[in-house]
Amino acid sequence: MTVTRLSLERIRSAVSTIAPVFLQTPQYECEPLSDRLGCRITLKVETLNPIRCFKGRGTEVAVARMIKEGHRSAVCASAGNLGQALAYSGRSRGVRAIVVAAKSANALKLQRIRCLGADVRLVDGDFEHARETARQISEMEGAYLLEDSENLDTCEGAGTMGLELAEVPTPLDTVLLALGGGAMATGVGYVLKRLTPNVEVVCIQPEAAPAMTLSWRKKEVVTTETMDTIADGVAGRFPIPEVLDDLLEIADDAVLVREESIVQGMRFLYEQAGLVVEPSAALGVAAVLENRPRFAGKHVASIICGSNVNLADFRRWVQ
Repeated sequence: MTVTRLSLERIRSAVSTIAPVFLQTPQYECEPLSDRLGCRITLKVETLNPIRCFKGRGTEVAVARMIKEGHRSAVCASAGNLGQALAYSGRSRGVRAIVVAAKSANALKLQRIRCLGADVRLVDGDFEHARETARQISEMEGAYLLEDSENLDTCEGAGTMGLELAEVPTPLDTVLLALGGGAMATGVGYVLKRLTPNVEVVCIQPEAAPAMTLSWRKKEVVTTETMDTIADGVAGRFPIPEVLDDLLEIADDAVLVREESIVQGMRFLYEQAGLVVEPSAALGVAAVLENRPRFAGKHVASIICGSNVNLADFRRWVQ
C-alpha cells in the first residue's frame, strides 16, 4: 500500500475507547457452512451487542473525539444501523443524537433508534436525500456532522475488527467484506493488509446498488441514479472521493452479486450456522455462491455485520 488516511497506531489506540460490549466478537470456522460452500469459512459475528451490528465500534471512537473537541450534539444520516450506533454511544456519553433517515427506511431500525433516545427526523427520497438533510441540520443547529466512512473514526473503529481477525490461528487466504460507504471495507482491509499482507481483500456490493464498486473499477467516482436492493445497509449512490482513494489502495477486488444470491446467502447462514442476518451480512456468502471455483479449498473469512432485519421480511425472503 502507498498512503491512505488510516493509521495502524490509531486503530490500536481506539480499542481502549470502545465499550467492551463491542469488542472481541466471536470468530470461528463454521464447518457445516464450509462443507456446503466448498471452502473453509470463518465467520466473525458482529451482532451480539446492544445494537446488533458492527457500527458501534466506529461511533464509540467518534463520540469520544467529539466530546474532547467540545461537541454535545451530533447528527448523522442513516439507513438504520449507524443511527442506532450513534444513539447508543451518544446516550452513554451524554451527547444528543439526531438521526436523519428516509421515510422508507427499515421500520425496525427506526424504532430501535428512537428507543435509544435519538431525535429521528424522516425525509422524502432515499439515503442520499437524508445525507443532504443531515448536512443542513449540522449547519443550522451546530451539531457535529458524523458522515459515515468520510469520518475517519468510523473507518478506524471498524478497523479494530481487523486486529481481531489477524489473530485467527490458521492464516486467512481471503477476507470478504460488505461494501457500502466503505468504513468496514477500508478499516478491516487496511489492518489485514498491514498485519497479514498475503490476505486477499475482496469487497462485495449488490448489483442493484453498485456505485462504489463501479467507482473502484473505474478509479474515479461513479454515481448512480437509483438503488433498489434489499441490502439497505450498503445502499448508496454517491461515493465519497476520499474513501474511494483509500479503497483503491486496500482492496484487491470488488464484485457485484445478484439479489437472489443475497437471499440464498441469508438462507445458508440460517440453515448452516443458525444465524438470522440482515441482507448486507450475507454478501460474503453470496460472493462464494456465485463463484465457487475461485474460493474452493481456501480459508475465507466473512464478517456478519448486522442482524437488524424485520421478521416478516426475513420469513418472506428466507423461509
